[in-house]
Amino acid sequence: MIRGLTLAAIALAPLAANAASLDGVSMPDTRVVDGVNMRLNGIGLRTYSVVGIHIYVAGLYLERRSDDPDSILQSPERKLLNIHFVHDIDAKDAREAWQDGFASNCKPPACHLDPGDVQRFLASVPAVHRGDQSSMWFTPKGVDVTLNGHPMGQVNDPHFATEMLATFIGPAPPTEKLKRELLGSGN
Repeated sequence: MIRGLTLAAIALAPLAANAASLDGVSMPDTRVVDGVNMRLNGIGLRTYSVVGIHIYVAGLYLERRSDDPDSILQSPERKLLNIHFVHDIDAKDAREAWQDGFASNCKPPACHLDPGDVQRFLASVPAVHRGDQSSMWFTPKGVDVTLNGHPMGQVNDPHFATEMLATFIGPAPPTEKLKRELLGSGN
């Protein structure tokens, strides 16, 4: 399911000088990925705990802007999620966050992920450091993941890829505020 380092790097090129900024992180309003024009749908800050520790700034790029999470998740159009980390996260905590996201958003019997696939994915999740950047390029075939411009892996299962994106904008996101921001709804 995941092929480490066989993935071609995602080439991201800004189309315009306009950018959105949040917590000192800027993301261009548009990107071109594999020849596809992508528009920034929303930019959001992931915070943790009641003291609001800043973890990362994420930007969701779509071919066509939308504020409807179900439409986005079910759309065959390409999607790009860029994440800029503003806090160090060890591998154990990163893996727990993914595992919680899958468990909260993929509820049987309506949704099922193969436990072996989930474990293989979680085993590939590394620690990240302040300043690291990750990209997830969602296509009808799955998702390609990079970290700091280097291929990390590829998930060749469209359902698994959709559930990965659902951990950000699905029924149980890390925070409702982050979900609203990625959907372009702001506060």
